[in-house]
This record gives sequence, structure tokens and C-alpha cells, in this order.
Amino acid sequence: MKAKIADRDGALAWIFLMPSVVYILALVAVPFILAVGLAVSDVTAGDPSFNFVGGKNFEAAFSDPVFWRSLGNTFLFTSVSMVLIVILGKVVANILIADFKGKWFVRFLVLLPWTTPVTLGAISWLWLLDSIYSPIDWVLRQLGFLAPQGNGSNMYWLGEPGLAMLSVIAVHVWRLTPLAAVIMMAGLVAIPKDMDEAARIDGAGWWRRMFEVTIPMTLPVIAVAALFGAIFTFTDMAVVDVLTNGGPNNATQVLTSWAFFRGIDGGDIGQGAAVALFLFPLLMAAAIAILRAVRKLEVH
Repeated sequence: MKAKIADRDGALAWIFLMPSVVYILALVAVPFILAVGLAVSDVTAGDPSFNFVGGKNFEAAFSDPVFWRSLGNTFLFTSVSMVLIVILGKVVANILIADFKGKWFVRFLVLLPWTTPVTLGAISWLWLLDSIYSPIDWVLRQLGFLAPQGNGSNMYWLGEPGLAMLSVIAVHVWRLTPLAAVIMMAGLVAIPKDMDEAARIDGAGWWRRMFEVTIPMTLPVIAVAALFGAIFTFTDMAVVDVLTNGGPNNATQVLTSWAFFRGIDGGDIGQGAAVALFLFPLLMAAAIAILRAVRKLEVH
């Protein structure tokens, strides 16, 4: 009987797929259906009884100026972060595949931000960006970029809207660049060496080989790295929550943090679910666009 099952490709396919299907249903499908139900109800932390209210939660969210500011911050946060993550990930990947002494230690250091728990890493940056005792301010002061302490020259990294958004983006890029670098490194290693050698024989320099051989050959992998980065960035709130809690004055509020603030901290679970559901069409559109681009690149 076991031999017969082992010989049936269709049965084996379902057996191997079932754990993934159960996982997706339990941790994705069920919470999504629950979120849809909560978004059309008046459920709150103080009154868990379910009463259907239709689209009132969505109307309340759309009439809230903080929602639109969070939406704009989400697009800004994601777009700037993704550009930097892809560029820096490509640079780091090229360094990681180079042959030099101690490269395994360098790889360990590069992967450390990704393997470190996000909350622990963000707390470390919270100290580094402190408005009074920031080591970054001390270094800038020693280099002459800041006036001596006590003259109001501190960089209030998390206290001014522009600097706060810059700080959040920088920490997020620091955290996700290793993941993008590892994905791109796999693509770089897969490039046939004879293509690079042929380009060298033809007299192509480093920059020409990079833009005419390396990048075109790794574009599908770069697109996959961008897809993972976009999903992580769209759905991440840990960095914002630890560093700024959406402040100052909602300057760094994103949709995920605003949904958490409204639904969990504020107790309005229905409206929090409505705000969170707004991420679904955005993520789907981004995923479809990137996957279509990957398919076109693979065809060509």
C-alpha cells in the first residue's frame, strides 16, 4: 500500500502541500475573514457583542485626517525604503560574493541586523538616537558638524517630524538590507562564470559588466527581493512603534501603527480592522505588479 501511494505523484503532491495549506488557512485565511467581520461591526474592547454596521467604520476612517496622513506616510516609508534596500542590498551582495580573508565573519556581521529580534534592534537605535545622550550626536560634534553641547545644537532625531521619518526609514533599511543582500547573492552566484569571462575578453570594464551582464541576469531575483521588502515594509509597525509611537504629532504614523492604535490601544476594534483591511488591496496591487514584471523578465 505504501509503495502504491509513493508511486502516485498526485497523492504525494497533496500530502506534501497539506501542511502549507493548513498553515495558510489557520494563520492567513481565518484572521482575514475575522477582520472582515470585525470591520463591518461595532465591536469594541468594552462591548464585544457583534452588531452589523455596514460601511460606517470605513466612512469614519476615510473622514479621519490621520488616516490619510498615515496612508501618505506608508507610501513614503515604503517607496524610499525599497529604493535604498534594493540599492544597498545589491552593493552588499557584491561584497559578500567577493573572495577575501574573513568573508565569513563579514557575512555574519551583515546578517546580524536581520537575525536580531526587531524590538531589541529598535530599542538599541532608540538609545543611539536619544535627544540628549545620542552617540551619533557626539560623533558629529567631534567631527565639527555640530556646535558644542549646551547651545541647543542637539539633533532631535525622534522629536522633529522630518528627522523622525528619516530615522525610522534608516532603521528599517538597516534591518531589511541583509535579507535583500542574501537573496541577491543567490542570484549573483547563479550567473555562469563564462559570461563574465567572455565580457572581460571583449574588453568590458567593471561598470559595463555590471550594467550589461550582472544586473540584467539578476533582475528577476532583484524583483523578488523587492517584493519581499515591500510586503515586510507595508506590514511592519515594530520600528515605528518602538522609536516614535507614530509621533511627533502623527508625523511617522503608518497604516499598520494607526490600525493598532485605533483597534488595540483605542479599543475601537471595528475601526482598527477597517484601517488594517485597507492594506489588503495595496499589497495585492504591489504583489501583482512585481510578479508580472518578474514574469516578463523571465520570458525575455
